[in-house]
Amino acid sequence: MPITSTTDDRGIAQIVMDCPPVNALTVAQWFELAEVVAAAGADPATRAVVLRAEGRGFNAGVDIKEMQHTTGFDALIGANKGCFAAFAAVYDCAVPVIAAVHGFCVGGGIGLCGNADVIIASDDAYFGLPEVDRGALGAATHLARLVPQHQMRAMVYTSQTATAAQLHAWGSVLRVVPRAELVEAALAVATTIADKSPVVIRAAKQSLNGIDLWDVKRSYRYEQGFTFELNLSGVSDELRDDFAGTTKAERT
Repeated sequence: MPITSTTDDRGIAQIVMDCPPVNALTVAQWFELAEVVAAAGADPATRAVVLRAEGRGFNAGVDIKEMQHTTGFDALIGANKGCFAAFAAVYDCAVPVIAAVHGFCVGGGIGLCGNADVIIASDDAYFGLPEVDRGALGAATHLARLVPQHQMRAMVYTSQTATAAQLHAWGSVLRVVPRAELVEAALAVATTIADKSPVVIRAAKQSLNGIDLWDVKRSYRYEQGFTFELNLSGVSDELRDDFAGTTKAERT
């Protein structure tokens, strides 16, 4: 199964994305991830969630090839809704979500991390939004929770990435550890949380969401509207074809 969830006797749920080759999720997998995260938070036995991945990197966003081989706008609409659901599930999860990030965290990965409560990263991790190179917009809402405002703008315009060490210096990554120690470090934070009163921790999560400085769901949905406009213009298909190595004829 590409998305799995297991909960140990401490009440720590590990949700693992394993979608080769690069953890670029299909529409169905984005919805599956949303359902798994929501189910973990809804389980009264869960005290904390660790969201991590297997393979080369944490998350590479949406499956561009699926989008380019699907006629019409069904895949685009599905990806928009699936990403929205998954990001919201992380944000709304009734218990804290610790993102354990290795390798690349780009596109949709930024949405997941930006809505997580705590981020632990390996020293090979890097973060970015290559959306403008794919004819899309979105998740600047979440990148703005990870990097300073002007850095976020520069990263959106240029598609350049930032390292785990940079995010640690900016305060959004709690710890940077060697790759081999990533899961252990994330579980250590989860264990500290799990040892607290679950009633208080769930109340703390709800209260922190309630005092957030902006509405991440509304903000992200606003960005998605521009992505749809770009697709209607045709420019998005051209850029995605270049990336995926497909042609207009192959899409029709």
